[in-house]
Amino acid sequence: MQLGGLHHISAITGNVSQNVAFYTQVLGMRLVKKTVNQDDVSAYHLFYGDEIGHAGTELTFFDWPQSGPNRPGVGTISAIMLGVTGREALAWWVKRLDEFGVSHDGIQERGEAKKAYLAFRDPEGQRLELVDDEGRMDGKPWAKSPVPTEMGIHGLYGVRLLVRDAAPTIRLLTGTMGFRPAYSYQSEEQSTVEVFEVGPGGPGAEVHLDVRPALRRGSPGIGGVHHVAFRTPNNEEHEQWRARIAEVVRNVTPVIERYYFHAIYFREPNGVLFEVSTDGPGFTGDEDPEHLGELLALPPFLEPYRKEIEANLKPIRPVTFSPSA
Repeated sequence: MQLGGLHHISAITGNVSQNVAFYTQVLGMRLVKKTVNQDDVSAYHLFYGDEIGHAGTELTFFDWPQSGPNRPGVGTISAIMLGVTGREALAWWVKRLDEFGVSHDGIQERGEAKKAYLAFRDPEGQRLELVDDEGRMDGKPWAKSPVPTEMGIHGLYGVRLLVRDAAPTIRLLTGTMGFRPAYSYQSEEQSTVEVFEVGPGGPGAEVHLDVRPALRRGSPGIGGVHHVAFRTPNNEEHEQWRARIAEVVRNVTPVIERYYFHAIYFREPNGVLFEVSTDGPGFTGDEDPEHLGELLALPPFLEPYRKEIEANLKPIRPVTFSPSA
């Protein structure tokens, strides 16, 4: 039994219309599912991904304008890494971000392997990195994206956590969840970052622990990340993962039916919210693949309340991101 890597990462937006425009028009990801947060049906839950939102490609957002700004610090996720193929692609993205007036840090390298990446932020301050996946990621960029498929985002490369004490998190990752050490590097702030990988390893399966003993505790908000989820292939192994994790972590949730996947939630020792989710059933069970994300999709148990739910959701208005003059 082995986790397959990252399943999805869920972040927070306070401006849902701008969010849709940026991630679809500038980054060229497909909005594969427009639904609601099942625990807070007054909020949208948007899923961006590859052509049909395969597990491992999904970047999701909760629309919580009342949550306040993100407060960086230990116990939070500080960066979302997305995979593109080749330094040529990174150079292309430098030009694209410049054209749209998106500030960035230029192409940089990390670690002895000189892994190339391009760091920038979305309009609400969410830290993103495009990382050269060396052609190792399987996500299939949407053919109708404004970004050429050869330059497109293939999915989630990795995630970086800010932690005060790495040891207990490492014990959970390696002793319970099947991760193994991969490499380490110095961050831009000269802190030590320890990288762990699971399953196939490498792009799509990395967790980076940025160790900051003196940093204050953070709190997720607008421009920050709510949680990270990891992949397991089926319901049987999902139940087994819940049992294994419950042996060492208190307050693991029961298995929750999210309709598009099954999920369990728990906090790792430094406070970051983890999830383990099944790869399926996926997003095409209730919508035609050609029309994913066009209408509000609701799981069957919420469908009887559609009228009330829609009445409490603010419309997503058209916003256009145009290249700067």
